[in-house]
Amino acid sequence: MTHQSASAFINPVILDEVTQQAYPASTLYVLATPIGNVCDISLRALHVLSLVDAVACEDTRNTAHLLGRYGLSKTLLAAHEHNEREVAEKIVARLQAGERIALVSDAGTPAVSDPGARIVDAVLSAGLRALPLPGPSAAVTALSVSGLVNDQFQFIGFLPSKARQREIALAGLAGASATLVLYEAPHRIVETVDALLQAFGPERRIVLARELTKLFESVHRCSLGEAPAWLAADANRQKGEFVVLVEAAPVALDDSAEGERVLQILLAELSIKQASALAALITGQKKNALYERALALKDA
Repeated sequence: MTHQSASAFINPVILDEVTQQAYPASTLYVLATPIGNVCDISLRALHVLSLVDAVACEDTRNTAHLLGRYGLSKTLLAAHEHNEREVAEKIVARLQAGERIALVSDAGTPAVSDPGARIVDAVLSAGLRALPLPGPSAAVTALSVSGLVNDQFQFIGFLPSKARQREIALAGLAGASATLVLYEAPHRIVETVDALLQAFGPERRIVLARELTKLFESVHRCSLGEAPAWLAADANRQKGEFVVLVEAAPVALDDSAEGERVLQILLAELSIKQASALAALITGQKKNALYERALALKDA
């Protein structure tokens, strides 16, 4: 069996379309970069990176290395959390002079638990355009393989590093009806999981997504009660950057059985999916819980 390069499968018409689209000047291109695997970048992102006058980035060394993997070399502007306000002024001035500038973070989508939001705000406040180039996001990547069925997720980012502040933050999240999405560093993963267990109890499910898209990627799902032992069983399980997902708080149907009453009425005329969705709108109860109850009613 012969192996063909990926480029052999790319329709030349698509490549032409990429180059023929409009890429306006005086625009900040907010560009997502791979979270690990260098191949996870879009054709449009590569074209924009080749086109821009400069790249504003979190770490010039990391971005220089990344661009080099694609055969690119650009003027780099350091734009990290300590100089974001001052570099924003420089970027605005360059855009006003007609340049195109890409904004990237070290990995993933800029301005999402990464520097960049102040720069985008300054650009928009100056009446200039910020154009998004969507791509990898560690949070969404982890959610997609979590199997935690929920219509909602709440992005938390990094929890406070101090124990008491973390405890207070988690207490405020204990009743959240959305899947919680956290980022965590390897040196804090054990204490964070312990804190989650104390705050939410052993029954809720947790997903530990580590080194996503990288060589040692792993995604493990278990109950919170099982998670500390799983981490302790192998030191390698505590290495790398983590996305931690925590199942939403369990939601019981209304004690007055209003949700079930509404469901029974709707199920006489609608499908299970339609009935549970409409019942959720009517009662304010969680759609997934109503869907499960509708299944049980149909089977009864």
